[in-house]
Amino acid sequence: MDLLSDLEQTRTAALVAFAAAPDAKALESERVKYLGLKGRLKDLLGQVGKAPPEIKPQAGKRANQIKVELEEAFARALAEKGRPAGAGPAFDITEPLPPETQQVLGKRHPLTRTVDQLLEIFHSLGFEAVEGPEIEDQRHNFDDLNVPPDHPARDSIDTFFIAGNLAPLLRSQTSTVQVRIMESRTPPLRIVAPGRVYRPDNIDATHHSTFHQIEGLYVDRNVTMADLKGTLQLFCAGLFGHETKVRFRPSFFPFTEPSAEFDATCPACDGKGCAVCKQTGWVEIGGCGMVDPNVFEAINRARGDRAYDPAVWSGFAFGPGIERLCMRRHAIPDIRCFLENDLRFLKQI
Repeated sequence: MDLLSDLEQTRTAALVAFAAAPDAKALESERVKYLGLKGRLKDLLGQVGKAPPEIKPQAGKRANQIKVELEEAFARALAEKGRPAGAGPAFDITEPLPPETQQVLGKRHPLTRTVDQLLEIFHSLGFEAVEGPEIEDQRHNFDDLNVPPDHPARDSIDTFFIAGNLAPLLRSQTSTVQVRIMESRTPPLRIVAPGRVYRPDNIDATHHSTFHQIEGLYVDRNVTMADLKGTLQLFCAGLFGHETKVRFRPSFFPFTEPSAEFDATCPACDGKGCAVCKQTGWVEIGGCGMVDPNVFEAINRARGDRAYDPAVWSGFAFGPGIERLCMRRHAIPDIRCFLENDLRFLKQI
Protein backbone atom coordinates (compact mmCIF):
# COMPACT_ATOMS: atom_id res chain seq x y z
CA MET A 1 0.00 0.00 0.00
CA ASP A 2 1.37 3.45 -0.87
CA LEU A 3 2.38 6.09 1.63
CA LEU A 4 -0.66 8.34 1.10
CA SER A 5 -3.01 5.44 1.83
CA ASP A 6 -1.03 4.52 4.94
CA LEU A 7 -1.31 8.11 6.18
CA GLU A 8 -5.08 8.19 5.73
CA GLN A 9 -5.53 4.80 7.40
CA THR A 10 -3.39 5.92 10.34
CA ARG A 11 -5.45 9.12 10.66
CA THR A 12 -8.74 7.22 10.71
CA ALA A 13 -7.49 4.59 13.15
CA ALA A 14 -6.11 7.21 15.55
CA LEU A 15 -9.32 9.28 15.54
CA VAL A 16 -11.36 6.16 16.30
CA ALA A 17 -8.93 5.09 19.03
CA PHE A 18 -8.98 8.51 20.71
CA ALA A 19 -12.78 8.57 20.70
CA ALA A 20 -13.09 5.01 22.01
CA ALA A 21 -10.54 5.27 24.84
CA PRO A 22 -12.46 4.77 28.13
CA ASP A 23 -10.25 7.00 30.30
CA ALA A 24 -7.21 9.27 30.34
CA LYS A 25 -4.77 6.40 30.90
CA ALA A 26 -6.03 4.47 27.90
CA LEU A 27 -6.06 7.66 25.86
CA GLU A 28 -2.39 8.29 26.66
CA SER A 29 -1.54 4.78 25.47
CA GLU A 30 -3.23 5.52 22.16
CA ARG A 31 -1.37 8.83 21.90
CA VAL A 32 1.97 7.07 22.33
CA LYS A 33 0.94 4.48 19.76
CA TYR A 34 0.11 7.03 17.09
CA LEU A 35 1.90 10.31 18.02
CA GLY A 36 4.82 9.16 20.20
CA LEU A 37 8.49 9.34 19.25
CA LYS A 38 8.27 5.73 18.06
CA GLY A 39 4.64 5.98 17.01
CA ARG A 40 3.03 5.11 13.71
CA LEU A 41 2.86 8.70 12.41
CA LYS A 42 6.53 9.36 13.27
CA ASP A 43 7.44 6.25 11.27
CA LEU A 44 5.42 7.46 8.28
CA LEU A 45 7.01 10.93 8.47
CA GLY A 46 10.38 9.21 8.22
CA GLN A 47 9.25 7.50 5.01
CA VAL A 48 8.42 10.78 3.28
CA GLY A 49 12.04 11.35 2.32
CA LYS A 50 12.11 7.98 0.52
CA ALA A 51 8.76 8.44 -1.25
CA PRO A 52 8.63 8.61 -5.08
CA PRO A 53 9.25 12.16 -6.35
CA GLU A 54 5.77 12.48 -7.80
CA ILE A 55 4.05 12.07 -4.41
CA LYS A 56 6.72 13.35 -2.02
CA PRO A 57 5.48 17.00 -1.73
CA GLN A 58 1.87 15.86 -1.33
CA ALA A 59 2.83 13.20 1.23
CA GLY A 60 4.90 15.66 3.30
CA LYS A 61 2.13 18.24 3.36
CA ARG A 62 -0.56 15.68 4.19
CA ALA A 63 1.52 14.09 6.96
CA ASN A 64 1.88 17.43 8.72
CA GLN A 65 -1.85 18.18 8.33
CA ILE A 66 -2.70 14.82 9.89
CA LYS A 67 -0.24 15.39 12.74
CA VAL A 68 -1.90 18.71 13.63
CA GLU A 69 -5.38 17.19 13.34
CA LEU A 70 -4.51 14.24 15.61
CA GLU A 71 -2.87 16.47 18.21
CA GLU A 72 -6.01 18.60 18.34
CA ALA A 73 -8.25 15.52 18.53
CA PHE A 74 -6.15 14.14 21.40
CA ALA A 75 -6.37 17.45 23.30
CA ARG A 76 -10.17 17.49 22.94
CA ALA A 77 -10.45 13.89 24.08
CA LEU A 78 -8.15 14.50 27.05
CA ALA A 79 -10.19 17.51 28.15
CA GLU A 80 -13.24 15.26 28.24
CA LYS A 81 -11.81 11.99 29.56
CA GLY A 82 -9.42 13.60 32.01
CA ARG A 83 -12.25 14.79 34.28
CA PRO A 84 -13.79 12.52 36.94
CA ALA A 85 -17.01 10.77 35.95
CA GLY A 86 -20.05 12.97 36.43
CA ALA A 87 -18.01 16.16 36.78
CA GLY A 88 -19.37 19.24 35.10
CA PRO A 89 -17.40 21.68 32.93
CA ALA A 90 -14.22 23.06 34.42
CA PHE A 91 -15.69 26.56 33.99
CA ASP A 92 -18.77 28.21 32.59
CA ILE A 93 -17.95 28.80 28.92
CA THR A 94 -20.72 31.44 28.73
CA GLU A 95 -19.15 33.54 31.49
CA PRO A 96 -17.38 36.65 30.07
CA LEU A 97 -13.68 37.01 30.80
CA PRO A 98 -12.67 39.64 33.35
CA PRO A 99 -11.97 42.98 31.62
CA GLU A 100 -8.29 42.94 32.58
CA THR A 101 -7.73 39.63 30.74
CA GLN A 102 -9.75 40.13 27.61
CA GLN A 103 -6.88 41.80 25.74
CA VAL A 104 -4.09 39.60 27.16
CA LEU A 105 -4.37 36.53 24.95
CA GLY A 106 -1.35 34.27 24.71
CA LYS A 107 0.54 33.85 21.43
CA ARG A 108 3.38 31.63 20.32
CA HIS A 109 6.82 33.22 20.29
CA PRO A 110 8.01 34.50 16.88
CA LEU A 111 10.94 32.06 16.91
CA THR A 112 8.67 29.10 17.65
CA ARG A 113 6.37 30.08 14.81
CA THR A 114 9.34 30.54 12.49
CA VAL A 115 10.64 27.05 13.33
CA ASP A 116 7.20 25.59 12.58
CA GLN A 117 7.16 27.35 9.20
CA LEU A 118 10.67 26.15 8.37
CA LEU A 119 9.84 22.55 9.25
CA GLU A 120 6.66 22.68 7.18
CA ILE A 121 8.64 23.87 4.16
CA PHE A 122 11.36 21.25 4.58
CA HIS A 123 8.83 18.46 5.20
CA SER A 124 7.26 19.34 1.86
CA LEU A 125 10.73 18.90 0.31
CA GLY A 126 11.10 15.45 1.88
CA PHE A 127 13.33 16.34 4.84
CA GLU A 128 12.86 14.65 8.21
CA ALA A 129 13.21 16.70 11.41
CA VAL A 130 15.71 15.33 13.96
CA GLU A 131 17.30 16.55 17.19
CA GLY A 132 20.61 16.24 19.02
CA PRO A 133 22.13 17.10 22.42
CA GLU A 134 23.15 20.65 23.27
CA ILE A 135 26.03 19.46 25.49
CA GLU A 136 28.58 17.90 23.18
CA ASP A 137 32.14 16.54 23.01
CA GLN A 138 34.99 17.77 20.84
CA ARG A 139 34.75 14.83 18.46
CA HIS A 140 31.21 15.63 17.37
CA ASN A 141 31.61 19.41 17.53
CA PHE A 142 35.04 19.63 15.86
CA ASP A 143 37.01 16.48 15.00
CA ASP A 144 34.51 14.63 12.81
CA LEU A 145 33.57 17.92 11.12
CA ASN A 146 37.11 18.28 9.77
CA VAL A 147 37.95 21.21 12.06
CA PRO A 148 41.77 21.10 12.54
CA PRO A 149 43.32 21.14 16.05
CA ASP A 150 44.67 24.68 15.59
CA HIS A 151 41.42 26.17 14.28
CA PRO A 152 40.37 29.38 16.13
CA ALA A 153 36.89 27.94 16.78
CA ARG A 154 38.46 25.57 19.32
CA ASP A 155 39.62 28.46 21.52
CA SER A 156 37.71 29.39 24.65
CA ILE A 157 36.98 32.81 23.18
CA ASP A 158 34.85 31.11 20.48
CA THR A 159 33.37 28.11 22.32
CA PHE A 160 31.74 27.63 25.73
CA PHE A 161 33.78 24.87 27.39
CA ILE A 162 32.25 23.45 30.56
CA ALA A 163 35.54 22.30 32.12
CA GLY A 164 38.44 24.18 30.61
CA ASN A 165 39.49 23.52 27.00
CA LEU A 166 38.26 19.94 27.25
CA ALA A 167 34.98 18.14 26.61
CA PRO A 168 32.20 18.60 27.39
CA LEU A 169 31.16 21.87 25.78
CA LEU A 170 28.02 23.69 24.67
CA ARG A 171 27.64 22.99 20.97
CA SER A 172 28.60 25.92 18.75
CA GLN A 173 26.70 24.66 15.71
CA THR A 174 23.88 22.25 14.82
CA SER A 175 26.28 20.48 12.44
CA THR A 176 26.94 18.13 15.36
CA VAL A 177 23.53 16.55 14.67
CA GLN A 178 24.48 15.50 11.14
CA VAL A 179 27.48 13.64 12.58
CA ARG A 180 25.32 11.76 15.09
CA ILE A 181 22.68 10.90 12.48
CA MET A 182 25.25 9.56 10.02
CA GLU A 183 26.82 7.48 12.79
CA SER A 184 23.48 5.76 13.45
CA ARG A 185 21.96 5.60 9.95
CA THR A 186 23.05 4.54 6.49
CA PRO A 187 22.53 6.61 3.34
CA PRO A 188 20.53 7.85 1.58
CA LEU A 189 19.19 10.35 4.11
CA ARG A 190 17.61 13.79 4.13
CA ILE A 191 17.30 15.60 7.47
CA VAL A 192 16.93 19.01 9.08
CA ALA A 193 17.88 19.71 12.70
CA PRO A 194 16.64 22.90 14.36
CA GLY A 195 18.13 23.78 17.73
CA ARG A 196 19.84 26.18 20.09
CA VAL A 197 23.58 26.86 19.80
CA TYR A 198 26.03 28.83 21.95
CA ARG A 199 29.00 31.09 21.21
CA PRO A 200 30.74 33.65 23.48
CA ASP A 201 30.13 36.53 21.08
CA ASN A 202 29.87 40.15 22.15
CA ILE A 203 26.15 40.85 22.34
CA ASP A 204 24.90 43.59 20.03
CA ALA A 205 22.09 44.17 17.53
CA THR A 206 23.19 41.30 15.27
CA HIS A 207 25.05 38.91 17.64
CA HIS A 208 24.10 36.97 20.76
CA SER A 209 25.68 34.27 22.90
CA THR A 210 22.56 32.08 22.52
CA PHE A 211 20.77 31.70 19.22
CA HIS A 212 19.20 29.07 16.95
CA GLN A 213 20.18 27.34 13.72
CA ILE A 214 18.52 24.82 11.45
CA GLU A 215 20.98 22.32 9.97
CA GLY A 216 20.16 20.58 6.71
CA LEU A 217 21.85 17.48 5.29
CA TYR A 218 21.17 15.47 2.13
CA VAL A 219 23.27 12.41 1.25
CA ASP A 220 22.66 10.26 -1.83
CA ARG A 221 24.31 9.14 -5.03
CA ASN A 222 25.34 11.83 -7.51
CA VAL A 223 24.30 14.83 -5.38
CA THR A 224 25.63 18.08 -6.86
CA MET A 225 25.74 21.82 -6.20
CA ALA A 226 22.79 22.10 -8.59
CA ASP A 227 20.72 20.05 -6.13
CA LEU A 228 21.82 22.32 -3.29
CA LYS A 229 20.94 25.48 -5.20
CA GLY A 230 17.54 24.11 -6.24
CA THR A 231 16.71 23.09 -2.67
CA LEU A 232 17.65 26.47 -1.22
CA GLN A 233 15.76 28.27 -3.99
CA LEU A 234 12.59 26.33 -3.11
CA PHE A 235 13.17 26.94 0.58
CA CYS A 236 13.55 30.72 0.20
CA ALA A 237 10.56 30.86 -2.14
CA GLY A 238 8.45 29.06 0.45
CA LEU A 239 9.58 31.40 3.23
CA PHE A 240 9.76 34.77 1.50
CA GLY A 241 7.61 34.32 -1.63
CA HIS A 242 7.84 32.73 -5.06
CA GLU A 243 9.53 35.76 -6.63
CA THR A 244 12.52 35.43 -4.30
CA LYS A 245 15.90 34.90 -5.97
CA VAL A 246 18.96 33.23 -4.42
CA ARG A 247 22.64 33.87 -5.06
CA PHE A 248 25.79 32.07 -3.88
CA ARG A 249 29.05 33.70 -2.78
CA PRO A 250 32.25 31.61 -2.39
CA SER A 251 33.22 31.02 1.24
CA PHE A 252 35.05 28.50 3.43
CA PHE A 253 33.89 26.06 6.08
CA PRO A 254 36.03 23.12 7.27
CA PHE A 255 33.22 20.59 6.80
CA THR A 256 32.13 21.53 3.25
CA GLU A 257 34.04 21.82 -0.01
CA PRO A 258 33.20 23.79 -2.06
CA SER A 259 31.54 26.16 0.42
CA ALA A 260 29.35 29.19 -0.07
CA GLU A 261 27.26 31.82 1.66
CA PHE A 262 23.79 32.10 0.18
CA ASP A 263 21.73 35.27 0.00
CA ALA A 264 18.12 35.99 -0.94
CA THR A 265 16.52 39.08 -2.42
CA CYS A 266 15.45 41.33 0.44
CA PRO A 267 11.87 40.49 1.51
CA ALA A 268 11.37 44.02 2.85
CA CYS A 269 11.94 45.78 -0.49
CA ASP A 270 11.79 42.92 -3.06
CA GLY A 271 15.42 43.53 -3.94
CA LYS A 272 15.08 47.25 -4.69
CA GLY A 273 17.27 48.39 -1.79
CA CYS A 274 16.29 49.57 1.69
CA ALA A 275 17.66 49.98 5.23
CA VAL A 276 17.16 46.28 6.01
CA CYS A 277 19.45 45.16 3.19
CA LYS A 278 21.69 48.25 3.43
CA GLN A 279 20.56 49.32 -0.05
CA THR A 280 22.06 46.19 -1.68
CA GLY A 281 18.80 44.40 -2.44
CA TRP A 282 20.18 41.19 -0.86
CA VAL A 283 20.12 39.73 2.65
CA GLU A 284 22.49 37.06 3.94
CA ILE A 285 20.74 33.80 4.90
CA GLY A 286 23.50 31.35 5.90
CA GLY A 287 26.32 29.02 4.94
CA CYS A 288 26.17 25.92 2.76
CA GLY A 289 28.26 23.61 0.62
CA MET A 290 29.03 20.08 -0.46
CA VAL A 291 29.94 17.70 2.37
CA ASP A 292 33.74 17.38 2.52
CA PRO A 293 34.91 13.77 1.85
CA ASN A 294 36.98 14.01 5.06
CA VAL A 295 33.72 14.21 7.03
CA PHE A 296 32.51 10.98 5.40
CA GLU A 297 35.82 9.30 6.24
CA ALA A 298 35.52 10.43 9.88
CA ILE A 299 32.03 8.92 10.02
CA ASN A 300 33.34 5.67 8.55
CA ARG A 301 36.04 5.49 11.24
CA ALA A 302 33.47 6.09 13.98
CA ARG A 303 31.14 3.44 12.52
CA GLY A 304 33.89 0.92 11.75
CA ASP A 305 32.67 0.37 8.18
CA ARG A 306 32.51 2.06 4.75
CA ALA A 307 28.84 3.02 4.82
CA TYR A 308 29.71 6.57 3.66
CA ASP A 309 32.27 5.79 0.97
CA PRO A 310 33.03 9.17 -0.72
CA ALA A 311 33.49 7.32 -4.01
CA VAL A 312 29.83 6.24 -3.85
CA TRP A 313 28.01 8.89 -1.84
CA SER A 314 27.98 12.67 -1.97
CA GLY A 315 25.89 15.25 -0.19
CA PHE A 316 25.25 18.85 0.71
CA ALA A 317 24.68 20.69 3.99
CA PHE A 318 23.38 24.12 4.96
CA GLY A 319 22.86 25.96 8.25
CA PRO A 320 20.97 29.28 8.31
CA GLY A 321 20.33 31.11 11.57
CA ILE A 322 16.68 31.05 12.62
CA GLU A 323 16.77 34.47 14.28
CA ARG A 324 18.28 35.89 11.12
CA LEU A 325 15.47 34.42 9.01
CA CYS A 326 12.83 35.80 11.37
CA MET A 327 14.53 39.21 11.43
CA ARG A 328 14.70 39.33 7.62
CA ARG A 329 11.09 38.32 7.20
CA HIS A 330 9.65 40.77 9.72
CA ALA A 331 12.26 43.58 9.39
CA ILE A 332 13.32 43.21 13.05
CA PRO A 333 16.43 45.36 13.62
CA ASP A 334 17.80 43.88 16.87
CA ILE A 335 18.38 40.20 17.74
CA ARG A 336 18.16 41.00 21.46
CA CYS A 337 14.40 41.51 21.08
CA PHE A 338 13.90 37.73 20.94
CA LEU A 339 15.12 37.17 24.52
CA GLU A 340 13.83 40.29 26.28
CA ASN A 341 10.18 39.12 26.51
CA ASP A 342 8.94 42.63 25.91
CA LEU A 343 5.19 42.32 25.32
CA ARG A 344 5.23 45.43 23.14
CA PHE A 345 7.55 43.65 20.71
CA LEU A 346 5.85 40.25 20.93
CA LYS A 347 2.42 41.72 20.17
CA GLN A 348 3.72 43.33 16.96
CA ILE A 349 4.83 40.06 15.34
